[in-house]
Amino acid sequence: MRLVIVSGLSGSGKSVALNVLEDAGFYCIDNIPAGLLQSFVKEIMPRSNQAYDNVGVGLDARNVPDIKRLPEVIEKLRKTGATCEVIFLQANDDVILSRFSETRRKHPLTSSAVSLREAVSKERELLGDIIDIADLIVDTSNTSVYDLRELIGVRLRTRKQDNLSILIESFGYKNGLPADADFVFDVRCLPNPYWEPKLRRLNGRDQPVKDFLEDQPKVMSMTDDIVNFLERWIPHYRDFQRSYLTVAIGCTGGQHRSVFITEALASRFRSRELAVRIDHRDLYPLSTKVSV
Repeated sequence: MRLVIVSGLSGSGKSVALNVLEDAGFYCIDNIPAGLLQSFVKEIMPRSNQAYDNVGVGLDARNVPDIKRLPEVIEKLRKTGATCEVIFLQANDDVILSRFSETRRKHPLTSSAVSLREAVSKERELLGDIIDIADLIVDTSNTSVYDLRELIGVRLRTRKQDNLSILIESFGYKNGLPADADFVFDVRCLPNPYWEPKLRRLNGRDQPVKDFLEDQPKVMSMTDDIVNFLERWIPHYRDFQRSYLTVAIGCTGGQHRSVFITEALASRFRSRELAVRIDHRDLYPLSTKVSV
């Protein structure tokens, strides 16, 4: 049995994520009391009905005070043999406030004595224990509904039973750090094709840029070091029963060095039969941005 728990801040996109699970054939329940989750799984696990092979459950701050028990419950569920994954969605306060203002929905923790901003802050505190155990953390501050649907769908499909789904993404530091990264590698110290006039308008997937970077000993040494580091630690993430791992590679603009190394890492790890997906967050022009 595969159990995917979707949690996170109100207004961050949990309903969208649950809809993606449902479209993927998951039996979904929104906001079951956390205290009943273990009993629910115990009830359906022995059944031969394939409808219960994949189950999605939404849990959030409406579950007060049971939500605090979730880390303990998940540990017990994993001991029963259930594959349990936790996806946590979040966004910055201003985005959450704007979304509630636009939809005119009521935040579950607001009251005559608690303002919307206070409710958002309180919710972050209540869900702090869950984000610590989350397998996948998604910041939707700058993510559209369509992008979120694609992201969740792809991560679910690329992760096979009892395997680790790895996302390797390139980014540009000038646009900020990725909020969902487990590991961030800074490659700005490497030779930059941007300063070569013939390469400036190309990117790390173009052959002339690849040839330039492959001729740089520092670039290949950095790539080897990152591979060695990840090869050493990926097994520990598996042992920790993590379902997802996000590795971010950053250069100044996210066009050349980070794109090249992201592609190189993905190629090496795919050859090891790992479930690997790549994303070039800041690759421009927008018409060429890819998510594979």
